[in-house]
Amino acid sequence: MKYYFEQNNKSKISVIAHQDSFKEKIKGKLKICFPILENELKEKCNLILSKAPKKVNDNIIFLGEIPRMNDFENRKPIGKQLEDGKLVDDYVMDDTALAYKSNNGIYIITGCSHSGICNIVEYAKKVCNDDRVIGVIGGFHLFEVNKQVYKTIEYLRMNNIKELYPCHCTSFAVKAEIHKVLPVKEIGVGLEINW
Repeated sequence: MKYYFEQNNKSKISVIAHQDSFKEKIKGKLKICFPILENELKEKCNLILSKAPKKVNDNIIFLGEIPRMNDFENRKPIGKQLEDGKLVDDYVMDDTALAYKSNNGIYIITGCSHSGICNIVEYAKKVCNDDRVIGVIGGFHLFEVNKQVYKTIEYLRMNNIKELYPCHCTSFAVKAEIHKVLPVKEIGVGLEINW
């Protein structure tokens, strides 16, 4: 986005994001936030900040803040974020996803799934008013095979999800464990998926 804003003007782009997305975030001595903070970004684009879901177009919905909808996916703080001039624990409430609503059901496009992949799927079903989840692509934020992974696998199986594309922030061991029960699709640069 930094490159885009160096080349283009404000009138050509809208950015929809959670209201915490462009706050200053720190882990130890390292800044882990977006390189362009909120005030500067407002000058460069039409910035739409929302915790609530927002329709992007006829088929795509920005899900906004993902609520906790099950008892096995808990948010953990990752560093601190600046809020009202104070550093507070950052529970990554700005983690969100997109839902693509088709006539056959919904596809979910995640970021890192800090809010929990099952919480995201469940919330997408609620927001889209559709229980037919066809596929999920993105990070699942699962690194070790543990109780949460087994509950996640069971949840995905119960939802009869046919296309799973776990990628970044999903370990090989977790992908292999999921693949024992559900087919995990190959993903890489240049992948084209037609919905």
